[in-house]
Amino acid sequence: MSNEQRQKATAVLVHAAWADGSSWNKVTIELQRRGFDVVAAQIPLTSFTDDVAAVRRVLRRQNGPVILVGHSYGGAVITAAGAGESNVKALVYVAAVVPDEGETVGEIFGRVPPHGKAPRLQPDSDGLLWLTVDDFRKAVAPDASPDDTFLMAVTQKPIALKCLGEPMTRPAWREKPSWFLVADSDIMVSPDTQRFTATRMKSKMTSLPVDHTPLASQPNAVAGVISDAAASI
Repeated sequence: MSNEQRQKATAVLVHAAWADGSSWNKVTIELQRRGFDVVAAQIPLTSFTDDVAAVRRVLRRQNGPVILVGHSYGGAVITAAGAGESNVKALVYVAAVVPDEGETVGEIFGRVPPHGKAPRLQPDSDGLLWLTVDDFRKAVAPDASPDDTFLMAVTQKPIALKCLGEPMTRPAWREKPSWFLVADSDIMVSPDTQRFTATRMKSKMTSLPVDHTPLASQPNAVAGVISDAAASI
């Protein structure tokens, strides 16, 4: 993609569980500086089907080429939502959970036994999974400041347990090029699982010694991977 085309590309960013579109704020500013249009999709986290439908609605609003980006659970969502969408030119995964056809998020998430500091996820009476402030500080974002992890906890969007159990349809990575940022210090999603899925997808892989939220601590690196994807297609 030429520099002129890249400036016209839109990066559609899909957030993780326990987050919303504002989790991409630092990356968004860096992408805008690099000439991208940016849309941070808001997914409801009520079911995998609902989340995929929300992203597809965003994709239908874009006129030019799209770089579709997913963090953690959002990686699974973009994998389903991007399939068959002609304006999606590349997929970028950040510390992501990425099933193949017929696999579920829960299967990939649990492929490697949880890290000893990982939270025990117990649904409430409504079938929603929540995290505590300590979970954010010890597992989700141990490299972040106490203020940042406190804000993550109090503004979290819980994820419905049913999101983890729906099987993947035809995955977009079987038809589109992909890039993968592996978080080597991740406690939430095993780095071994990240590397396994990145290798399976034949993604261009970048590894950094960061926690589960490199989009907060390494916005330039995340934006750099997105830029590489745009420049290579």
